Amino acid sequence: MTERGDKSSEKGKEARKAAFEEARRSRRLKQVLLGTFFVVLLVGGWFYSLIGYFIPLCMVAGVGLAAFRGRKWCNWMCPRGSFADTYMKVISPGRKMPGWMRGTPIRLGVLAFLMAMLTFQIVRLWPDPYAIGKFFVVLLTITTVVGVFMALFLHQRAWCSICPIGSLSSWAGKNRYRLRMDKDACVSCGLCAKTCPMQLSPQEMKESEVMAFRGDCLKCGLCAKACPKQALDFPG
Repeated sequence: MTERGDKSSEKGKEARKAAFEEARRSRRLKQVLLGTFFVVLLVGGWFYSLIGYFIPLCMVAGVGLAAFRGRKWCNWMCPRGSFADTYMKVISPGRKMPGWMRGTPIRLGVLAFLMAMLTFQIVRLWPDPYAIGKFFVVLLTITTVVGVFMALFLHQRAWCSICPIGSLSSWAGKNRYRLRMDKDACVSCGLCAKTCPMQLSPQEMKESEVMAFRGDCLKCGLCAKACPKQALDFPG
């Protein structure tokens, strides 16, 4: 019985590892496609300014989806998020993002500044759709450059911690489609935290009801797939 149990346990580990690798490969493929699309989109915007209207579409899509599924848009559907995990990860040291960077004050500050600039420029350039589109392209370029510098010194997803769309999605979807934990099954191995693209720590839920910055969970499911005890899952 012991030998059979060991074999069964080993097969279970192999199956979970295979499921994790498959989930990671699937996510990576989607991100490569969307990340490459982002580069084409950004370059193309400088030649055809109406491409810039893709930004407000992303804002509506990201926040709209967050109202039902949390910050899922930022996982791989966001072209810049996919660009970060695909290309910026290669140049990033992957350092721990400081807690203050995810705090409400700095997020509100960045959001207020960019929204004020956006409003001012739209009013100034109205009703020229090409000029407004060009401004969107310029804004996307500047924030992407900032994101690249943040990736160089911190983490590839550092910009995502202060991104206005990400912040709004985090707040709107804070309590939507929440990650669940079987506290009795969790052994606090930390594998879930190591796989999280946003540097969250699901194992915190073993000691408390929620984990810090839970609104930033991208619902990618990598932590649940990596858990050796199957202690994590999402509703449904």
